Amino acid sequence: MSTDNPTETDNNQSIPAKDVEMVRVEDEMEQSYIDYAMSVIAGRSLPDVRDGLKPVHRRVLYAMHEDGVSSNKSHRKSSSIVGTTMGDYHPHGDKSIYDTLVRMSQEFSLRYPLVDGQGNFGSIDGDAAAAMRYTEARMSGMAEEMLEDMEKGTVDMETNYDGRKTEPTVLPAAFPNLLANGSTGIAVGMSTNIPPHNLNEIIDATIDLINNPDATIDDLMEHIKGPDFPTGANIVGTEGINEAYRTGKGRIRVRAEYHIEEGDSKEREKIVITEVPYTKNKSKLVEEIAEKVDEGTLEGISTLRDESDRDGIRIVVEVKKSAISEVVANQLVDSILEETFGIINLALVDGTPRVLTLKQMLEEYVKHRREVILRRSQYDLEEAEQEAHLLEGRLTALDNVEDVVELIQEAEDRDNAISGLTESFELSQEQAEHVVRMQLGSLTSMEKSDIESDYDSVSEDIEYLNSVINNPDKLDSVIVDELNEIKEEYGDERRTSIIYDAQEVTDEDLIPEEESYYFVSEDNYIKRTPAEAFRTQHRGGKGVIGTNLKDGDSVKQALCASTHTTVYFFTNNGNVYTLRGHEIPEGQRNARGTPAVNLLNMDDDEHVVHVTTATDDFVSQDDTVLVIGTENGLIKKTDSTEYDNIYASGLRAIKLEDDDSIVSAEFVTETGSVLVSTDAGRSIRFSLNDVRSVGRNTKGVNAMKINGSSVVSVSHIPMDSDATILSVTENGFGRRTNVDNYREQSRYGKGILDVKTGSRNGQIVQTMVVTDDDVISFITNDGTILETAADEISVVGRNTKGVKLMDLEDESTVVTVC
Repeated sequence: MSTDNPTETDNNQSIPAKDVEMVRVEDEMEQSYIDYAMSVIAGRSLPDVRDGLKPVHRRVLYAMHEDGVSSNKSHRKSSSIVGTTMGDYHPHGDKSIYDTLVRMSQEFSLRYPLVDGQGNFGSIDGDAAAAMRYTEARMSGMAEEMLEDMEKGTVDMETNYDGRKTEPTVLPAAFPNLLANGSTGIAVGMSTNIPPHNLNEIIDATIDLINNPDATIDDLMEHIKGPDFPTGANIVGTEGINEAYRTGKGRIRVRAEYHIEEGDSKEREKIVITEVPYTKNKSKLVEEIAEKVDEGTLEGISTLRDESDRDGIRIVVEVKKSAISEVVANQLVDSILEETFGIINLALVDGTPRVLTLKQMLEEYVKHRREVILRRSQYDLEEAEQEAHLLEGRLTALDNVEDVVELIQEAEDRDNAISGLTESFELSQEQAEHVVRMQLGSLTSMEKSDIESDYDSVSEDIEYLNSVINNPDKLDSVIVDELNEIKEEYGDERRTSIIYDAQEVTDEDLIPEEESYYFVSEDNYIKRTPAEAFRTQHRGGKGVIGTNLKDGDSVKQALCASTHTTVYFFTNNGNVYTLRGHEIPEGQRNARGTPAVNLLNMDDDEHVVHVTTATDDFVSQDDTVLVIGTENGLIKKTDSTEYDNIYASGLRAIKLEDDDSIVSAEFVTETGSVLVSTDAGRSIRFSLNDVRSVGRNTKGVNAMKINGSSVVSVSHIPMDSDATILSVTENGFGRRTNVDNYREQSRYGKGILDVKTGSRNGQIVQTMVVTDDDVISFITNDGTILETAADEISVVGRNTKGVKLMDLEDESTVVTVC
């Protein structure tokens, strides 16, 4: 060896520098990292698509199998199982092995546990298992199905880490364990999160795929409805399921199972949680609820307790008497009771990590199972042929029993006897050895009959095994039969329900629905106040302050509606804006409100002139229209669908002349009639069909000849209505009149005299359709409100002065009614 420019090696031997290969550091680092990453991916973190197991799971089960710790044997100390696994197959520390053993035994972790544990193996509260010296374990029946036929050469074996033993590279897996129990793991640069499924469903889908290889993912999803978690709960919607099965990745929402128990007069209502999401720790869930109650971010809860026991989960949330159970439940769902489970169907296929669709996972399993059954059948065939070969030799010996006995007696030793049998009766070496070992008792005629029966049975087995090996359809039928047997033995009902028509919890679901007053002032202030802040009084009372106004301001309009309805704001420019009722800031009775420009995206010269409300369901009906009335006597009807999507910047609702303004806007059914009323006390009623529907950006048509007066309201009268018309004047007088007193006329007439105006009554401020069951609110310009029952107002004829409805302070006038 040359000694020029020697370089020291690890064993202190010198080698020529010219023999040293030069590499770039970054290239070596990159390759070394890739080698390390693939080692972690294949050797620790990702499951094999065929048996759904990582190496540590496979080694624990195989060690138990080798030691005979089966489901029908007594439990073995966990420390013994861990020690065997670590010493023979998995030299990575006892903690990781014991953690694996523990998880495979937990019914809340695995849908179908592979280990039957005895002792403290942890809890759904996150309690750790007892030390391995205190617990015992054995394989479950499902684990034995995973290892069935191991001794028949069904899977490849490899040497263990020190070359003393061999271990399987994969288990035979008599059922699709990857889908049944799922898997989770984090490797270098990738992770897997495969949810568990129901055994019945995945077996049905597997059989369908075997019988119909062209089955689509939709076909397979006829059987597999979605993941089936060991903790039950609910999957909300199917979009994430569909995406995961079609692409290998998806996100599903898992919601706790709960119900509301009504209390009696002494007990409060309770929200009872009986199932938690798969990824949720029960005790942590209870702690989260308690923390949010303490922080004040979760309201309406008086008491929280965990009543769970061996029979199941029961977390009781008592609701305050002042709270609404459904709203509290929605708040719990929004913040705590719903978790997102991200699905990543990543598994090793031929040693390479791949993200798989539902069909690909089942195809890989079927492919594996076909190989297992084929190798098992070949093994059984060799055994059967060997047995038949020996039986043929015995039958030959029995057919020539006297000659055989004589030959053996005359032979010098056993070897000569064997040689004589092979030469005289054309027996093979194995057959001759078998005959020599036969006992005299086997030479009876009855023994011959049994041997012939055994030979016939073995011959049938050989024929059957050959058919399985040579006929793919026959092989598939074996897989199907065995899958059905496992389904019959271990199948169960789904635990996780799927809420197909579920809607996401919205902000509105978290807010109690309550009746509220909505105030709009002349200076464009808006306010919402709960209706419960006002008490109903008798007709003629003074009322109470409903809103506090700044100097020079006055109430323009007020209306009463639910916080879950949509409020429509119409402006002097003919535009319309919307807010949900609960989006309008709440203020006490003495609060001023919020400037409209802070809530609505209006132009500088724009202000609110009219407000109305409607529910989304009513607006979306086919026969619903928006009827707009203007001060100058125009009326316009537009299909409600034109207002399905109102932008934040608003929509044009009507084209107005410079001197005109909106005085009424209401979503109504297209049938019936309308009553148009002026401040001078005249009204006209005509059929709504006399007004044709037009687009948003139009003026409308003439409704009434106003002759110098101004229209103050347009009221819809339903067909066959037995309601009454309430007319209210600015000085607090009014009366009710039967609808029949207003005959229908042709549109654009002068109308009829409705209420006598004058110094006592003042002008008409509003007419409206009411029933005896209604509660009417009269609102004055200074913000005073009087609530009174409609049936306290007398029903009289038209053209009368009416009765006193509200006792007004000096300079106060009624400006609106709701």
